[in-house]
Amino acid sequence: MVDIARITGIIEPEARALGFDLVRVIVYGKSEVGDEERTLQVMAERPETGQLLIDDCAALSHRISDRLDELEAAGDDLIAGAYRLEVSSPGIDRPLTRAKDFAAWIGHEVRVELRELLDRRKRFRGDLVGFDAERATILIEEDAQVYAVPFALVDTAKLVLTDKLIAASRPVDMTGADTIVEEQED
Repeated sequence: MVDIARITGIIEPEARALGFDLVRVIVYGKSEVGDEERTLQVMAERPETGQLLIDDCAALSHRISDRLDELEAAGDDLIAGAYRLEVSSPGIDRPLTRAKDFAAWIGHEVRVELRELLDRRKRFRGDLVGFDAERATILIEEDAQVYAVPFALVDTAKLVLTDKLIAASRPVDMTGADTIVEEQED
């Protein structure tokens, strides 16, 4: 079993060293028994822009790879078997993983899935109308009703791509987007 909290604890200082905030770390795909490789997906952003440039992704990828290789060489294999490392910006319809994400995107449509039932349901989709930091509660308006969703119950959440979200998003810096870089493994 993969210990995401431990992996996140190892990756976060590498991201911070480059001036990035870590948004999400997940592992998906089949184990070494299956045909599909696992993927270690890391999303990070520059706090001032909410995005990562391609060079930023490459720099963070190299730092993470080097650190995980060091640990593996010392006998600490965090992900058994083969896996692929994927480093990216969270994108426009970004996942909401931190309290500050919910506070920053009030007024936009969200999709939230919970770990357990709340009012006999696990899924909510509606406008994010508030975030009560004191109570750690997300306020979602759906069908003219406002639901108070405890942040601690959130399994996954993301912004829904809408015209309003597109209009509100910062211009994306496309520096390096048209450049293909091929690297050879040692």
